[in-house]
Amino acid sequence: MAFLPYRAVMQTRYQLLIGILVLTTLFYLESQIQRLELSLTKLERAIAQTQIDNLNNAWNDHASRHLVGDKDGDEPKKDDTIVIYNRVPKTASTSFVGVAYDLCTQNGFNVLHLNTTRNSHVMSLTDQSRFVQNVTSWNAKKPAFYHGHLAFLDFSRFGVTQKPLYINIIRKPLDRLVSYYYFLRYGDDFRPHLKRRRSGDSQTFDDCVTKEEIECQPERLWLQVPFFCGHSQECWRPGSKWALEQAKRNLVEQYFLVGVTEQLDEFVAVLEISLPSMFHGSFERFQTGGKSHLRKTSNKQTPSDKTIAKFQESEIWQMENEFYEFALEQFEHVKRRTIKIIDGKLVPVPQQFMYEKIRPR
Repeated sequence: MAFLPYRAVMQTRYQLLIGILVLTTLFYLESQIQRLELSLTKLERAIAQTQIDNLNNAWNDHASRHLVGDKDGDEPKKDDTIVIYNRVPKTASTSFVGVAYDLCTQNGFNVLHLNTTRNSHVMSLTDQSRFVQNVTSWNAKKPAFYHGHLAFLDFSRFGVTQKPLYINIIRKPLDRLVSYYYFLRYGDDFRPHLKRRRSGDSQTFDDCVTKEEIECQPERLWLQVPFFCGHSQECWRPGSKWALEQAKRNLVEQYFLVGVTEQLDEFVAVLEISLPSMFHGSFERFQTGGKSHLRKTSNKQTPSDKTIAKFQESEIWQMENEFYEFALEQFEHVKRRTIKIIDGKLVPVPQQFMYEKIRPR
């Protein structure tokens, strides 16, 4: 019977011992990591709750005064904020506006619906001037939230010093058109008994596209770009590259916030954090008050792959979709820097700036 040399036996024992030590160390480190992760989670929750409490305290202080002023003795002044939501049709705008109507009394602002003759999306130059003067000088209705299906209007062209905060929501272009097509025929669950303009027409969107009828041509997609472009004639020319670039420029330079229908709850959350004087409590109201499902188009059918492919070949769809993707990318950028949602709670990203070296002392 052969025996292993003493050195080989000891080497085997050392290797076994080292293996046991390594495994023991790994198990210990893993347990410590789990403890740290649990502690980190608890810390994040505590920080989140503190931030929520601070936000609520700041809001309560604002709400108790309904005034804007400096803490060092400046004379306070009335909040004269003006928000204009020039809502694009069939983008869940009714769901969002319902939240504003719910909150206006408790948050101390006025909601006003802008109704235009024959639902026109543009105004005459005279009406543009009247509207600008009305909005900026109607002090009894400030702070104000205006909403209506109106193209962007640049207030600075009319010589006024106060500019409103524009907000908006857009939607995937073909989804918006399909929703509008069926809405005209079947209405929605908001007012189910109201007869719509095309009531009784049961033709599907796919059949409409196959027959090449006017109502479902790619030109009908051209709406979100001109809504952001404005009142210029060129804005409303389907397929205008100038209009697309102007719409992008206005979105970045003229709008306070633009969200997307597909992330409507996140849009509401960002708006509450960034404009609490009006929208404090909107996220919870939107989540629990039934507003997120307020209005749905009835009998809406998903278009076929053939129909989708046909639209995607058109230059107008490509331009409208480019604008949608541009808006989505911008919203994602804003959202990442504004909010976090931890355990279902809305948490603002902590303030990232401070003041120092202030002189004279």
